[in-house]
Amino acid sequence: MWLSEFEIVLRDRVIACGSLRIENGRIAEIRDEPVEQADISGGGRLLLPGFIDMHGDMVEREVEPRIGVHVPMRIGIAELDKKLASCGVTTAYAALSFIGASVTSGVLRSEDHTSTIIDTMTAMKDDLLVDHRIHARFEVTFTPAVPMLQKLMDTGRLHLISLMDHTPGQGQYRDVELYIARIAKERGMSVAAASEVVGKRMAGRKGQGDVLNALQDLSARARARGIVLASHDDDTLEKVELVHGLGAMLSEFPVTLEAAREARRLGMHTAMGAPNALRGESYSGNLSAREAYEAGLLDMLASDYHPASILPAILGLAEPRDDGLVAAAALTSANPAAALGLTDRGAIEPGLLADLVVADRQPVPRVRATFRAGRMIYGDGTLAPARNAQQSQVERATAGLELL
Repeated sequence: MWLSEFEIVLRDRVIACGSLRIENGRIAEIRDEPVEQADISGGGRLLLPGFIDMHGDMVEREVEPRIGVHVPMRIGIAELDKKLASCGVTTAYAALSFIGASVTSGVLRSEDHTSTIIDTMTAMKDDLLVDHRIHARFEVTFTPAVPMLQKLMDTGRLHLISLMDHTPGQGQYRDVELYIARIAKERGMSVAAASEVVGKRMAGRKGQGDVLNALQDLSARARARGIVLASHDDDTLEKVELVHGLGAMLSEFPVTLEAAREARRLGMHTAMGAPNALRGESYSGNLSAREAYEAGLLDMLASDYHPASILPAILGLAEPRDDGLVAAAALTSANPAAALGLTDRGAIEPGLLADLVVADRQPVPRVRATFRAGRMIYGDGTLAPARNAQQSQVERATAGLELL
């Protein structure tokens, strides 16, 4: 199948009006000019590598859209699958939490609930549009989850692990007063009640024993099975050095420019949220993804909690730089593929999977079609067959009538 008249974003350059041939689910050929015998005409639209989303929190909310309101697990997962495809995501790492039930998360992020989601996603894998993988968000203070994580690794159902510590007063929630105000607003409680909740969490953290041995065992097992280890919300040089010593090769959502710079110095990849990049600021008051990108310290963009932000974030980051689309597109394709060991995807080049995104820049950035392994998994009806392909269909139909 030929796709023609597209602005094609490659690893090192952009073809203004080129064409691409797909064969057996992979990219077979790329040309710097349109072809006559095309199956689909892009009309000048962008053709980007499929988005590799290494951190998306959405599945928990799809299966429990309101607190205490559960929809059938398979329906929620299938709905998320459609949303991701419509946003250009072809490979998705479902970020699932192992933090235990708490006053702020309820059953939503309990160990049992997370286990059920993983079992269901695994069972549905062959019927889903997107290539779904499991990303474990492990709260380091919840050591009872370690045996389950080990079992998931041993059975090949875990693909990425993030080490997290969401205790207020450090990491993502360094500003305790801001965190209390957020909890009060989200939970509809008074500031005094929210202060009590946060105080209990901070006291619980102080009461935890040494978790370093558990982390060392977990990281050793992850390395033995080739599973990437990440750190979450790095805020100090000391924390970056600690997690790097444990084997973490990816720093997710660094809180400060100082932490991002140290992660880069140690050879770690950095990842931040597309909503942050789109808005130009962190909702928690932490490091701006745009600031990190301008400083040359951002390697990857993840959907975080809003996959529709990915495309406009890429286009927004591309505008002020000379390398523009090439560098910005790599944030959601080539760079995460390299960091996560995905050697069969991540760029538009012969031999790789035909994971592709067709998009418009104006009037609003929009994904028009998504291909995974050469098959269109999303289309909004605006990507029409090429004119010569339509003519061929008419000719075949006419020839058939003449035989009657």
